[in-house]
Amino acid sequence: MSKNTKTVVILLIVAALIAIVPLFALKGAEFGGSDDAGSQMIEEIHGEYEPWFTPVLESMLGGELPGEVESLIFCLQTGIGVGILSFFMGRFVERKKLQKELGRQ
Repeated sequence: MSKNTKTVVILLIVAALIAIVPLFALKGAEFGGSDDAGSQMIEEIHGEYEPWFTPVLESMLGGELPGEVESLIFCLQTGIGVGILSFFMGRFVERKKLQKELGRQ
């Protein structure tokens, strides 16, 4: 194995441990999202808070979006973002390769 391969494998193991260890170390802990924490904090500070607006899709559908649809939209946004980042990173890599080839000739 090359030095770079070893480094990548070690970093992947560390990343997996960072994600997995808290699940076992903090048994019975609730891992809530920032939306829940924000809502709870607003209720503690000001109990009769009313939102300034309703989300566009909720007003169009006449109610809250199901959790599955919210997850789908979030995943779609993530996929689009990753696609854009990958495209530009690929362009930079190919540009470097082309510059090296032109520099050798």
